Amino acid sequence: MESPPKGLRWRKSSLKPVQITKRSHHDTSSSGGSNDDNGVYMVASGEEQPLSPASRMFHEPTFNVYIIAILASKCPINTNLIYEKLPLTLLKHPRFSSLQVVDDEKGQMKWVPTNVNLQNHIIIPTIPQNLNSPDEFLENYVYNLSKSSIDSSKPMWDLHLVNLKTSDAEAYGILRIHHSIGDGTSLMSLLLACTRQIQNPDAVPTVPNSKDSNSGWFSSYSLRGEGVWWQRCCMSIFMVVLLVWNTVVDVGYFMATVLFLKDTETPLKAPDGSEFNPRRFVYRTVSLDDMKLIKNAMNLTINDVALGITRAGLSQYLNRRYGEGRDDKGATEKRNNLPKKKIRLRSTLLINLRPASGIQALADMMEKNTEAKWGNWIGYVLLPFTVGIRDDPLDYVREAKATIDRKKHSLEAMYTFSIAELVLKFFGVKAASSISHKIITRTTLCFSNLVGPLEEIGFYGHAMEFLAPSSYGQPHGLMINFQSYVNKMTIVLSVDENIIPDPQNLLDDLEGSLKLIKEAVYAKGLVKETGLQQATFT
Repeated sequence: MESPPKGLRWRKSSLKPVQITKRSHHDTSSSGGSNDDNGVYMVASGEEQPLSPASRMFHEPTFNVYIIAILASKCPINTNLIYEKLPLTLLKHPRFSSLQVVDDEKGQMKWVPTNVNLQNHIIIPTIPQNLNSPDEFLENYVYNLSKSSIDSSKPMWDLHLVNLKTSDAEAYGILRIHHSIGDGTSLMSLLLACTRQIQNPDAVPTVPNSKDSNSGWFSSYSLRGEGVWWQRCCMSIFMVVLLVWNTVVDVGYFMATVLFLKDTETPLKAPDGSEFNPRRFVYRTVSLDDMKLIKNAMNLTINDVALGITRAGLSQYLNRRYGEGRDDKGATEKRNNLPKKKIRLRSTLLINLRPASGIQALADMMEKNTEAKWGNWIGYVLLPFTVGIRDDPLDYVREAKATIDRKKHSLEAMYTFSIAELVLKFFGVKAASSISHKIITRTTLCFSNLVGPLEEIGFYGHAMEFLAPSSYGQPHGLMINFQSYVNKMTIVLSVDENIIPDPQNLLDDLEGSLKLIKEAVYAKGLVKETGLQQATFT
């Protein structure tokens, strides 16, 4: 989703970097700490700050969410190098060297700078010898992580270094962060700010901007342009009226969902209490060039294509689940296993409304001690998914584009954020958390598409094979994340196995849908010979 309009004024939420120094052997001994002189203890000095309302909400029992970022490396991980580089980068961010404690006087939570013992944050698991399936070991390792929480007596993050060669990479870094530290987009930007280009080690990654980023949620209609002045004026008035109407409808739909409106009970819909179940994380890397080809051929965006693939994949998966025990005679638009009654299936998008700092600003904060914006300002967008088999695979992406274009011309996220702020102000964190929980439990899934670097990057000198972000602790039984990197797109699923016992089959459906849509583009002669490699992201 896009950034808010430039004309809006936001409360200041800048962070100053903390000062990190290496505690000497003499200091640790005199203070009664560890006698280890390997530079494990780091001293952090910074300012105490209150937790934002959204951060406090992530501490509610039904909304205790953790972000997982899987960093696949092309080479074995040098653990000594990680110990050396972390204090110079990630630990300088105040949220990664602060405790979240309750203020005894005010009864509210606040960030308190603290010493950081890297041995408590960097975990190196023991790898059994003669593994039959390294891939299965890694998958189960991440699954077991989702069964646990991070001790709140330390900064709520850890980094697991798994030196295990699998079919996809030589080694893995698994970064786990409590969602109260920041939103997914900001945390991914911070992670990328710790990386550098392989071909240019002094440069941060290049992440493409949306071609519509300057217009925010407002579509780019202007009184300037072609046509008679009164026609342009009438069109502008019409678009403002449409913006207001769309916003009223979306906010009304949001309020109905808070009060009573639920998605259809399908094999994808999680029951109450799913947030307490562990998550199975699976991923599949597909060709980003194939998605660009579809994008250019149909004048779409990468986001349109990703959403179209998801609609197609979910429809194929549900058709098979509803058809279990029946003879498979092939599905068509008129003859399939899906219920005759229309399925209401929606995704909840949690949108951070605070303008993003950007990778360079975060890198400067860690390297040059400058300030950077940070914080969770969460708004909601309810994104409907049309479920149905289509004889023409291109209909999936056409419908996706229509949905996204409609959502772009609405201030839904801004007003749902304002509603949550009012509830928080007058009724407290528990009431605001209850609204969030109702919205998520009454929808079916969470969907996101994150734009990654254009060039190959290294994390502290380790060249990356791919990036795979996701989360656990959310009430949804299914989360779908698309993450681009160079010429690859990694599709990541976080699933409750009680709901989706066969996530690899769902990945097969998503990958197969991309193939079907690509073949349809060729079959209809939509592929252009020029400009295919000049794709842009949105």
